Amino acid sequence: MAGSSSSSAAPSETFERLPYGDQQTSRSGFITEYPALAESALVEHVSGTAGSPYIMSTKTARASMIPDLFTQLPPCRDLLITESSQDQDETIQECLPFLSGLNSDFDYNEHGVPRLGRDRHIAFLHKSLGRLPSGYVAADASRPWMFYWALNGLSTMGEDISGYRDRVINTVRPIQNETGGFGGGNGQMSHLAPTYAILLSLAIVGGPEAFDLIDRKSMWKWLSALKQPDGGFQMSIGGEEDVRGAYIAAVIITLLDIPLELHPDSPAWSREGATLLTGLSEWISRCQTFEGGMSARPDVEAHGAYAFCALACLSILGNPHDIIPKYLDVPLLISWLSARQYAPDSGFSGRTNKLVDGCYSHWVGGCWPLLEACLNGTKPSSQRLASVTSDGKLYSREGLIRYILCCCQDQSKRGGLRDKPSHSSDSYHTCYVLAGFSSSQNNWKFDHQVAKIDFGGSHTSAFQWTSEPIIESSQIFDEGDRIGTLHPIFVIPEGAAEKMRAYFASKGGF
Repeated sequence: MAGSSSSSAAPSETFERLPYGDQQTSRSGFITEYPALAESALVEHVSGTAGSPYIMSTKTARASMIPDLFTQLPPCRDLLITESSQDQDETIQECLPFLSGLNSDFDYNEHGVPRLGRDRHIAFLHKSLGRLPSGYVAADASRPWMFYWALNGLSTMGEDISGYRDRVINTVRPIQNETGGFGGGNGQMSHLAPTYAILLSLAIVGGPEAFDLIDRKSMWKWLSALKQPDGGFQMSIGGEEDVRGAYIAAVIITLLDIPLELHPDSPAWSREGATLLTGLSEWISRCQTFEGGMSARPDVEAHGAYAFCALACLSILGNPHDIIPKYLDVPLLISWLSARQYAPDSGFSGRTNKLVDGCYSHWVGGCWPLLEACLNGTKPSSQRLASVTSDGKLYSREGLIRYILCCCQDQSKRGGLRDKPSHSSDSYHTCYVLAGFSSSQNNWKFDHQVAKIDFGGSHTSAFQWTSEPIIESSQIFDEGDRIGTLHPIFVIPEGAAEKMRAYFASKGGF
């Protein structure tokens, strides 16, 4: 096979040739090696030179420091051609130039990784908090999400967002309903999704004025109305019941120190003393699928974001090393989550046979600190994951970091982060790609003995986490690109959730 011809072939043409003799070594049904295509991208032909026709340029020499895992085609590939496999092939070809350290638009470091474009990304998020084009009217119900994504991303990159406090307060005050909870916009019914985004935004900007606008008593009545007899929560009155509702309800109860007793009008109320949390863990358990992943509700497809919601909810309800293995098949879940990271693209996908997407840097990447705490438990250091894997992690940190910095950054003046190179940046992906990047830079540990803040009440396990930066000689990103830490359960800057909970715990009852 000639290197020059393979490098110029279209992705689909290249991969379609593989089953018919171009691969170096194969066995029935699988391709096990195909190095020449990737190798041809790492050398430059120089005409008129004696001896070898190839020399290494500076860029090529730097690219040669990148592990082959991230610059070559997959070492094993099923020969069954489907629409999904063709999409995956095209995505690999889309990402390889960025991962190989050869994209002329990037300034790579010695590890073949570009710097974080912090200033451009900050400017992008500030702009997203300004006046938006008229087309955004259709997304009015998503306004709380938009300012949460932007505020969280800005805070993660070290930007002072205190100047937005009054704007946030004035925006959300009129969309709180007397019956409890928040709608997505003025005159809209209460829904757990915008309520979650608003509470996290208020926690980020902080301060008594922001906290005092929340009507906790009506919130308690509304949550009681959403609580279902089977243990789960609806997202809105009469709406869908899914694992998002379970997670968000647990977040609200914990951050606002909501009493657990049910309002008598709740559909889940019983004379036996059922509470807001009765049956919730058991309901989550029923959402684990035969594959091992977590689905939105029992008996539907597993999804990476639902895995995070399930694990985070359980980690609010109890110590992760006790409660997670009690209700979930941990080895099966780890197997499913591990299969979400591919090579060479090396980011995470959200479902089986789906493509890599930058947002799953958090939704799947955020599962790992919770599972690591589950597995490490109270074991001595000699028996923890660090004694089994090189960095104590169950996924490829290097792979995720490479995908984020090489493939997810918009290198134009626009800035922001994105799904993959062919997509435009947006505040959603900017927020969650940064969350995954932050998680990959830090170790989160669950403190089994002492809560980080002093308050009464139950379910304080969410406040027993501490972080420490991962410092290693083989670090592939520049130290100047280290960003802030985000709470592994609440996904807001470390310390913000503690302040909100302490404030409401000091107030006692309604």
